[in-house]
Amino acid sequence: MAEVAIPRPLGGTIARRWSWQRLAGYVAMALAVIIVGTPLFWMFSGSLKTTQEVFAIPPTFLPSSPRWSNYIDAWNSAPFGRFYLNSIIITFFGTGIKLVNAVCTAYALVFLRFPLKNLIFLIILAGLMVPEQVTILPNYVTLSDVFGQSWINTYQGIILPGAAIAFGTFLLRQSFLGLPREVIDAAKVDGCGNLRLMWDMVIPMSRAAIVTVTLLVAVAKWNEFLWPLVITNSDDMRPLTVGLTYLVNRESNTQWGQVMAATVFVIVPLLIVFAFAQRLIIEGITAGATKG
Repeated sequence: MAEVAIPRPLGGTIARRWSWQRLAGYVAMALAVIIVGTPLFWMFSGSLKTTQEVFAIPPTFLPSSPRWSNYIDAWNSAPFGRFYLNSIIITFFGTGIKLVNAVCTAYALVFLRFPLKNLIFLIILAGLMVPEQVTILPNYVTLSDVFGQSWINTYQGIILPGAAIAFGTFLLRQSFLGLPREVIDAAKVDGCGNLRLMWDMVIPMSRAAIVTVTLLVAVAKWNEFLWPLVITNSDDMRPLTVGLTYLVNRESNTQWGQVMAATVFVIVPLLIVFAFAQRLIIEGITAGATKG
C-alpha cells in the first residue's frame, strides 16, 4: 500500500515569517528615527556649544561644558519677541483663511452641481505642480499694481496672496467623498441647507482630515521664509524664520551656538504640536484614500 503523506503544520513557518517581518519593521523604524533624529540631536547639542566645539574634528556629540547662555544671547541679539508675535499672527490668520477656503471649495466640488466641475478640480490639481517660488514675483507685482505700496510690509500683504491651497482642497475632497451618503441625503430631505449641512454634518464627520489640513497648513505658514522676506522691509513685520538670518554674520564671525539656539525657538512649538496631534494627522491623511 502506498504511504499517505501527512501535511506538516504551517504554524511554525508562519510564526517565523511573522517574526522576521516584525524584526524588519523594527529595523526600518529604528533607521527612520536615526535619520530624522540625528539632525535634531545635533541642533540641540550644538545650541549648548561654542563655535569651536561645533566645528571640532573629530566631532563631539555632547558639549564639554553646556552654554545655556547661548539661548539668552540669541534672544537678545535680535527682537525675537516681535518675531514671535509676527509668526503667531501670520500663522493664525493665514491658516484660518486657507482652511476656510479649502473646506468651502472641497464641499462645492463634492456636494454641489455646476458646469465644468471636473475641469475645475483638474485645474486645482495642476496648482500642486507649480512651485511656490514661481509665484513670488507675480504676487509681488500684482500687489504693487493693485494696492500700490499700501500692502507692502503689512500682515495682509503677507497672508492674502497665499490664501488658496490646492493640497488641502484635494485632501478634504477625498475625505468628503468617503462620508455616508445616506446621512447627507437624509439631512437634505429634512430641509438642511448647504451652510448648515456643511457646518453640522460634513465638518464634524471629517474632523480628522480637517485637523490634519490645519496642522499641515500651520506648519507651512510657520516655516514660510521667502515670501515674508520679499514683502517685508522692517523688523516690526518679519517672522521668526526671517529673524534667524540676523544671527548670521556675513564676515564669517557667526556664533553658531546662538544660531542653533535660535533655531530651537522656531521648531519647539512645531514638535509639541506634532507630539499631541500625530494620531489625528495619520487618520486624516488615510481618510478617503481609496475614493476617486
